[in-house]
Amino acid sequence: MCGIVGAVAERPVNRILIEGLKRLEYRGYDSAGVALGTAGTLNTVKAVGKVVNLENALLDAGVKGSTGIAHTRWATHGGVTKTNAHPHISNDEIALVHNGIIENHGPLRTALKGDGYEFLSETDTEVMVHLIHQLRQQHDSLLEAVRAAVKQLEGAYGTVVFDKANDNEMIVARSGSPLVIGLGLGENFIASDQLALLPVTRSFIFLEEGDVARITRDSVEIFDSQGNAVERDVVESNITQDASGKGDYRHYMLKEIYEQPLAVRNTLEGRIENDRVTVDAFGASAQQIFKNVKHVQIIACGTSYHSGMVARYWLEQFAGVSCNVEIASEFRYRQSFVHENSLLVTISQSGETADTLAALRLAKEQGYMGSMTICNVPGSSLVRESDLAFMTKAGAEIGVASTKAFTTQLVGLLMLTASIAQEKGRDHSEIISAIKTLPNKLEEALTLASDIEDLAEEFADKHHSLFLGRGSQYPIAMEGALKLKEISYIHAEAYAAGELKHGPLALIDADMPIIVVAPNNELLEKLKSNVEEVRARGGIIYVFADKDTAFESDDTMRVINVNHLEDTIAPVVYTIPLQLLSYYVAVIKGTDVDQPRNLAKSVTVE
Repeated sequence: MCGIVGAVAERPVNRILIEGLKRLEYRGYDSAGVALGTAGTLNTVKAVGKVVNLENALLDAGVKGSTGIAHTRWATHGGVTKTNAHPHISNDEIALVHNGIIENHGPLRTALKGDGYEFLSETDTEVMVHLIHQLRQQHDSLLEAVRAAVKQLEGAYGTVVFDKANDNEMIVARSGSPLVIGLGLGENFIASDQLALLPVTRSFIFLEEGDVARITRDSVEIFDSQGNAVERDVVESNITQDASGKGDYRHYMLKEIYEQPLAVRNTLEGRIENDRVTVDAFGASAQQIFKNVKHVQIIACGTSYHSGMVARYWLEQFAGVSCNVEIASEFRYRQSFVHENSLLVTISQSGETADTLAALRLAKEQGYMGSMTICNVPGSSLVRESDLAFMTKAGAEIGVASTKAFTTQLVGLLMLTASIAQEKGRDHSEIISAIKTLPNKLEEALTLASDIEDLAEEFADKHHSLFLGRGSQYPIAMEGALKLKEISYIHAEAYAAGELKHGPLALIDADMPIIVVAPNNELLEKLKSNVEEVRARGGIIYVFADKDTAFESDDTMRVINVNHLEDTIAPVVYTIPLQLLSYYVAVIKGTDVDQPRNLAKSVTVE
């Protein structure tokens, strides 16, 4: 959530900042602002709403600058107002933007007020800029003032500061919230995501936890948390998929749904040879870890948590290892038990999810035999800090509601299952043969779009819904419910179908659509009984069913037939119709599909 872009150059940086913010709109935000410095002046422009509102306000103001910082804000402390929008200014001298939350802002605010500082906003961020201004009077440089300030801060921050008295310098600090430096010729940049800077550079330095850096037009100096000067690797970005355009699609989400067959092909490319998974795809030490692993602990949030829940079925069935799956925000705040020879697996699209990253750092102190992440962003914190990493190669995902990131996570987890199985000498041929067919099966599922679009019309006046699945399809039902609530704002819940009689049947009536995922497997007859329980109570049922299951449409049930699938890959493929259903319902409802209210793409705070 929130986006940061900064630049220090000889040329005006207005266009760079605005274009960078537009590329970060997918992260979710509610207001935006920019501060520009040049020739000893400091100008700030802010706007509520979309970046285009800021762009127009900046044009109306007619100001330019060769040093600047820009920000998209997702409200935490204080409402959605221009006053609360970043950048924040102290004494018309120092400007600051910040991602994260300062937990001890209350006592700091009280102390600064006592020293005569006037607060204009309700934000925790304004505490930072006044504190740095105060400390600037006590130190020889802005760098030293920032280093002194961060020692007093509790919480998470990725922050960029500049002083109008020196418009050839930005100071940046990172603790718990990602920042990346972009390198140019006679100009340098900073952002919360490398995507923001791709139009101006392909050379990046990813700041580590606790780093503070001084960035000028011609140099970058980095200091670690102990104040020691350090060198960080320069990474040349090879990102080739520019997601800045929707092409012929109405929304990014629809585009990304249709990109899933290609995304899965990219995930699989070069990773299966001679009917074996190339274990090196996970990292140099993967083979030894997989051979010895007895237990897998999966940690994730949101959609990624659902992919982990599916993986539990695969790992225990095919790899013969026990598996627990836990929400990161719960795992990190309880005393957990570490099994012998346990592998910690984190899952995150961005690799910067705050709770998941904190859980990884906690687990490193608890005696796990190793850590692994399944992630879509090279160079992200989870990738850098884990022993092993499997890159999903899904390409940039702009829609806030995850689609291709989810399906490629499932593919990565299925390959992890096959890899552990093969290193333990277990039969994994069923996985390999099924996974090779997956891209084509996904393409077949996409042909259901027009039927699902017609079906979605029946949800136009609905306010509640229930999703049902059994076995490995239960987490897919959970994911379907999450998608529907995320983008259509229809209240949706998911249940394991066998749990109906333990409470949810009380909710059933003709106004609550029941969505059922029904592959042709050993649980089919049990599921049919659950469906009859719903029909007996007047529920209207929508079934996504294997064409061989003999479900038939009638007055109380609409059936969308799915081609027969191997049970191994069925959870991946059945995701597609549920994504399409949520998309078309949201379009009918008239919601903001790509940027739903109150949500952010990358959750970098607790």
